[in-house]
Amino acid sequence: MEYKHVIVGALLMLLVLSASAFVKPRSLPSAPQAIFEAYIRFVRSMLRENMGEKGDRYLPIIASIGLFILISNIAGMIPGVPAPTANANTNFAIALSVFLLYNFEGFRAHGIGYLKHFAGPNPYLAPFFFVIEVVSHLSRPVTLTLRLFANIKGGSLLIAVLVSLALKSIPALVLSPILLVPIMAIKLFAAFIQAYIFMILSTVYLASAVEEH
Repeated sequence: MEYKHVIVGALLMLLVLSASAFVKPRSLPSAPQAIFEAYIRFVRSMLRENMGEKGDRYLPIIASIGLFILISNIAGMIPGVPAPTANANTNFAIALSVFLLYNFEGFRAHGIGYLKHFAGPNPYLAPFFFVIEVVSHLSRPVTLTLRLFANIKGGSLLIAVLVSLALKSIPALVLSPILLVPIMAIKLFAAFIQAYIFMILSTVYLASAVEEH
């Protein structure tokens, strides 16, 4: 199905949101609550390191992006389930949202003066720097998209190939766990790393847009 990745992504987020809506916070947190609170503290710390306390403003959006990417990445480890992030369209939609957000926040914080961010330090070379900066900013959604897509899609293809080979013969099926277990562990690690990279780059773009120059 052409839009299978969209359906999977929507169902994953619906599942997470439903679970969070029906689970009441406790003074003595359960394991899922403790994990979620630790995640929120981690994202808040990352934002404050780059933007100070005003970074709290962006906690909901950055935490949501990271959570969606992480869950989508992990979902791709389940046989037969397509990772939404293994589709470039999904990734581009998220990257474009980040691009629009940080530019909107830049204009909100500085008004038309935000364009000075593109002019560079030397007024005589401002037109030259402006063109370079515009091209650089326009490339950000593309690089965010391709980085995530290549890593997740590559891992999904590798697992699919190994599983198909394992099913072709009994010896391969017996030996497959020896290869699949470390590969799955590496893919799980990559799922966390790619979610973090997307979040930290989004945070850096936001910080650069709203900071004073």
